Amino acid sequence: MNNEDLFMAQSEAVPEELAPVAESRASAEEELLGLDNVVGVGVGLKITNGEQTETPSLMVLVSQKMPAELVGSADTVPETVDGKPTDVLEVGHLFAGGSQQLMETQEVDAQTLATRIRPARPGFSVGHYKITAGTIGAGAYDLRSAPGIPPRYYILSNNHVLANSNDASIGDPILQPGPFDGGTAPADVIGRLARFVPIRFDGTCNYVDAAVAEVPFHLIDRDIYWNGYPATAAKAATVGMLLKKSGRTTNFTTGRVTAVAATVNVNYGGGKVAKFCNQIITTNMSAGGDSGSIVLDLQNNPVGLLFAGSSVATILNPIAMVQLSLQVRVWP
Repeated sequence: MNNEDLFMAQSEAVPEELAPVAESRASAEEELLGLDNVVGVGVGLKITNGEQTETPSLMVLVSQKMPAELVGSADTVPETVDGKPTDVLEVGHLFAGGSQQLMETQEVDAQTLATRIRPARPGFSVGHYKITAGTIGAGAYDLRSAPGIPPRYYILSNNHVLANSNDASIGDPILQPGPFDGGTAPADVIGRLARFVPIRFDGTCNYVDAAVAEVPFHLIDRDIYWNGYPATAAKAATVGMLLKKSGRTTNFTTGRVTAVAATVNVNYGGGKVAKFCNQIITTNMSAGGDSGSIVLDLQNNPVGLLFAGSSVATILNPIAMVQLSLQVRVWP
């Protein structure tokens, strides 16, 4: 898939039937994000009694659904925006996968993917030498290398997994497994930080939390544990799409897309909050330490890069934008 194809995959993120709602979302986004308890807005299909309907709706993402009588009139989500129906979707408090989440899940998880493995496989533990641990998303190589001979090969994951949320230098050691899982330098160094997309905490839009580490070719596989090889470079998410992933903490999980084209505020700890635009929202399919997992549809087409979530929802960067931002490819 060339650059043009990837751009097309990204531009088709909002299906035609949801485009009018997406326009209304854009005009009302700032006002809705200013409401108390609202952590994001997106577009999707209205959910009634736990079932997805066919009604296009502006999805207002809240940390917790509250009884109407407990919400002040100034913070009440309107029933319609520009004549388009709204739907309130509880997504919890959104965090990038960090040490606190990892500590909370450590005691109850089997941790089958937290071990050392060579060659390393997507789904297993990895991390910058100063973090806890995240997940290898995919094996990758330079976007400009096809057709041709790639000069370098990479592990793809999140900025906060491989670049310590911007607090890293190119060339820093990357450990497999991550430090929280017993990885130490130099024994478990699998590669070096090659590049990352800086995360901005100034209220402007971020689109990806992504980074790559350069690794020797023989030390990284592209076969995702329990999922297999990516079948293509990228596929746009659609509301209702079934997804799957393998990750360091919750192993193999499945989920469903509940909203696309979402703007969300994500907590990175230490009082730092980053605004992410054009994101994919799914049902809960992750926990702390799963950050960096590549998320596929049931036909093994890459859809997103998992980077944040809560106990009730998971947030993905569109995988086409990830590859374009880092100038790498995960397929063919």
